[in-house]
Order: sequence, then C-alpha cells, then structure tokens
Amino acid sequence: MTGTAPLALADAGEAADLAAFLVRLLRFDKAAAVRLQAVPAADGPGVLAVFGRLPLGGSGVLAIRTARLTALGEPVDRTVSAGRLLDGVDDEADTAVLPDAVTGPAWAGLLPPRTGWRLLGEPPADRVYPELMAAVREFRERSEAVPAHHRTRAVLDALADEIWSRPVTVLPELPLRAAHAAHVIGFLKPDAPLTVHRAGGWLRLSAPAGSVAVRTAAAPGAGLGLSPLR
Repeated sequence: MTGTAPLALADAGEAADLAAFLVRLLRFDKAAAVRLQAVPAADGPGVLAVFGRLPLGGSGVLAIRTARLTALGEPVDRTVSAGRLLDGVDDEADTAVLPDAVTGPAWAGLLPPRTGWRLLGEPPADRVYPELMAAVREFRERSEAVPAHHRTRAVLDALADEIWSRPVTVLPELPLRAAHAAHVIGFLKPDAPLTVHRAGGWLRLSAPAGSVAVRTAAAPGAGLGLSPLR
C-alpha cells in the first residue's frame, strides 16, 4: 500500500493513541520494528493491528494496539520501522501512512494464534495494580543494592525474570510480567477492566487501550497471527 492514500482511523483520537504507543516502544529500542496487520472486520470496513515487542528481562512480551478503519482497500501484513510509522501518523487528521517493509526481527514471525482463545478470568485491576507497584519497587530497590561493578545487563535481566515470572495472586495463571508490560506500555490503569485468555501456550491480558501477549510454552500452530481485538 506504499504510495497510496493514508489509512484513515475511524475514531477520533486514535492516531494520537497510536503515536503514544509507538513513542513508548521507541523508548525501549530506538530501532524498534513493528508488525502491521490491516484486515477486514465484521463490524466495519477494517481494523489495523500494530504488534510491538517489549524486551522486559530475558523474555519479551508482545504489545498489541488496534484501531478501526474507515476503509480498507486490501489487507496488509508487513513489518516496518516503528520510527517511520510514527513519522507517518497525523494526529489532527487521524490518519497513518504505512512505510515500506523492513527485514523483521525473529519475533515478528511468531505471533499468537488467531482463534482458540478461552477466558481464564477477569482479574480486578484494583487487586493487580498494587501488587504490580510493589514488585516495581522491589526491582528498583534490589537493583540499586547491587554494587555498580556487578550491575550488568545479565544480572538485571536475571533479577527481572525472578520478579516478573511470579504469578499474580488473584489469577495465578497470569505472570506479573504481563501486568508489568501492560503498565509500561500504557494499557494498565488502576481502574481498567481486565480480561485474561489462553490459547495453547499463549496468554493474553486485555484492557480497553490494548493487549499484551506472553508465550508460556511451545504451542502447536503458533505464529498464525492474532485477530485484532481491543
């Protein structure tokens, strides 16, 4: 779709929200890539889904931001530069110009499955959020206690993996890693309604602003792409 009209987002403010999502991704990696999928939707012309990876600890988490489209000429599935996509977002017009495809990282070829999701629970955010904030404080205090000459990336990643792999008390199937990722990307708020689904070896934590997905085990059929859901 390069060289054609920009994609028009159906809802006011969606372009600004998409831009904020990309800015947060770029804080983790200035050269970040995202995978885009624009597909027809049952309740409208189409939907755009943007997948990005958050490198939290030794494991990554996928963050997914979706937006309804006013029109879709043909489906799109490509990996692009997050920075170039951000440059093409027009907050005032609520449009996005899709940049040329780039050679994607390995994670971009392994997305959660399209179907087969079953509901695990609806954990109350007012129970999840305080537990998450306590874990954030623990990570900060313990990392600051490590002598500077030992505070390597490997040491910090190991500490992060120890803390973020813990189960969320109110829903033990969900690791704190997913809640942490949803928080840092701007999806998890103290009063946000949350749902958790599983499909094979994948877990998805969803809030009104977007979703995060974590791969908990090798799952047959993984890598088929995720149907864009809010």
